Amino acid sequence: MAARPDISKVDFLVIGGGIAGLTFALKAAEHGSVAILFKKDHRASSTLWAQGGIAAVNQPDDSFELHVEDTLTCGADLCNEQIVNLVVREGPQRVDELIALGAHFDRDQVGSYHLHREGGHSRRRIFHAGDATGHEIQRALLQAVEEHPNIRLLTNSNAIDLITTHKLNLNVSQPSKVLGAYVLRDGGEIGVMLADKVLVATGGAGKIYLYTSNPDVATGDGIAMCYRAGARVANMEFFQFHPTCLYHPQAKSYLLSEAMRGEGAKLLRINGEPFMHRYHPMAELAPRDVVARAIDHEMKIHGDEHVLLDISHRDPSFVREHFPTIYERCLSFGFDITKGPVPVVPAAHYLCGGVVSDQFGRSDITDLYVAGECACTGLHGANRLASNSLLEGVVFGHRAALHAIENKGRHAVAAEPPPWDPGNAVDSDEQVVITQNWDEIRRTMWNYVGIVRTTKRLERALHRLALIRREIQEYYHRCIVTPDLLELRNLSLVAELVIRCAMARKESRGLHYTLDYPTSLSVAQDTVLRRE
Repeated sequence: MAARPDISKVDFLVIGGGIAGLTFALKAAEHGSVAILFKKDHRASSTLWAQGGIAAVNQPDDSFELHVEDTLTCGADLCNEQIVNLVVREGPQRVDELIALGAHFDRDQVGSYHLHREGGHSRRRIFHAGDATGHEIQRALLQAVEEHPNIRLLTNSNAIDLITTHKLNLNVSQPSKVLGAYVLRDGGEIGVMLADKVLVATGGAGKIYLYTSNPDVATGDGIAMCYRAGARVANMEFFQFHPTCLYHPQAKSYLLSEAMRGEGAKLLRINGEPFMHRYHPMAELAPRDVVARAIDHEMKIHGDEHVLLDISHRDPSFVREHFPTIYERCLSFGFDITKGPVPVVPAAHYLCGGVVSDQFGRSDITDLYVAGECACTGLHGANRLASNSLLEGVVFGHRAALHAIENKGRHAVAAEPPPWDPGNAVDSDEQVVITQNWDEIRRTMWNYVGIVRTTKRLERALHRLALIRREIQEYYHRCIVTPDLLELRNLSLVAELVIRCAMARKESRGLHYTLDYPTSLSVAQDTVLRRE
C-alpha cells in the first residue's frame, strides 16, 4: 500500500526554533532525521529578542553555590533545588559549546569575557554580545542547523495539535504516547508529521497581555497543545513583568535591558526624583518583580503614565559601546540615552510556569519533551533570575536530546492517524471576530490579571474568558483553519490557565501579588492543572 501523501515521518520532530529547539535538533541530528517547525520564518523566536545575556559561573570570585543561592532567593522558596543545581553546574559547559559553535560574546581589553551583572545576581556572571545576545546565539545555532544534512527547516508551518495514542484510542490502558502533530503548512494544506520523539519548544505567551516585550509569535502555542493532549501545566500565575520597556506609541514596548541598571542606570519619577531605594536595599538591582511593582505603584499613586530610566551620567562612549542596539533604537524614536533619561513602563516579559517537565525535559506524555519558556522545570520557582532563561533553554535542549537519543525507538507504535477532517468548515467572512477577541483577551488580562491582582478582578477575568473561549471554539469548528485562528485559540486557553492558577494561589509569592492575600504561606507549593 502506497504511503499517504499527507504524511511525513522523521525520527525527531522539533516544534519551535529558539535556543532550546535548535540545541536539541543539532544533537539529535547526529542520530537520525530531524524536522524543525517554525511558525513564521526561522528567525522569529523569543531567543532572537533576548538582550541581556546568558548566566554562567566564570570568575574566581563567583561559585556554583552563589549562583544557586541567587536563583533560590529570587524564586521565593518555590524552586526545585535539585534542578537549580543541575542547571547552574552544567551551564558553563553549555556556554562553552555555544562558543565552539561560533557564538561571539564580548571581551574586555585584555581578552577576558566582559560579564554583566543584573538584578538579583550577587556577582558578574552574564555573558553577552553587546545588548543583542539572543540574536548572536540564534545566528550561531541557525548556521550550524542549516548546514546539517539531517535537519529540515520548515517555515510557515503551524502545529495545530499533537497526535497521541490516547487521542486515537490506542493502548488506552498504557500511558499516552505522542506520535506527532497535525501541521498547517504555507498554502493552507494540513498534513500529518509523525515522529518517534517530539520536542515542544515554542517559547512564551507574552501576547496574552496588552503590553509585552515579546515578539508576535509568543502566543503560548506549545503550552496549549500539550495541555489539550493531557499534559499537566504548573505555576502559570507567575508572569514576570519586565520593569523597563520603552514608552512610545510606535515602540511596541521595546525592551531596555536590565543590564543598563547593572551598569548604573537609575529609575526616576517624571520630576527627576529617584525612588527605588525606598522599596529594596538593592535599589535598581532588586529582583524584577520588586522593581516592576515599585514602578507600578509610583505610576498609580502619582497618576503618571511612565517613569524615567537614566544612564546619561555614564560616559557616552561606554553607553554606545555596551548598548549599541538600544542606543540606535531609542535614537530612532527621538531619545538619546547618552544625553538624558527615556520614558519606561513595565510590560509582560517572561512566563515562569508552563508544561510540567523533569530533569530530562520529559512531560507526562511518553516521548513528548518540552524545553525553554514553555516548560516548567522548577528552575525559576515564583520568579526568574535575570539571564537564567537562555541558560535553561540550552541546558534542557541538551538534556532532552540525550534522553531522546538514548531511548530512540524504545516505545514504537504502529499507527496511521486519520487525515485532517475539516468537516463543513468554510472560509470566514468575519475576520473581525479574531481581531476583536484578540484585543479583548489582552485588555482583560492587562486590567485584571496584571502586576497587582485581587480575587474580584480574577473572577471577572475568568467570566469574560469563558465567554470569549466559547465564541472562539464555535468559530474554530465552523471556519477553515488559519494561523491567526490557531494563535487566538491557543492564546485564549493559556490566558484562562494563567487566571485559574492565580485564583488557586491564596497567597502573595514572587511574581504573584494579590491584595486579598498580601503575605506568603509558610509552605510553598506548586499550582498544578490537568485537563479535566
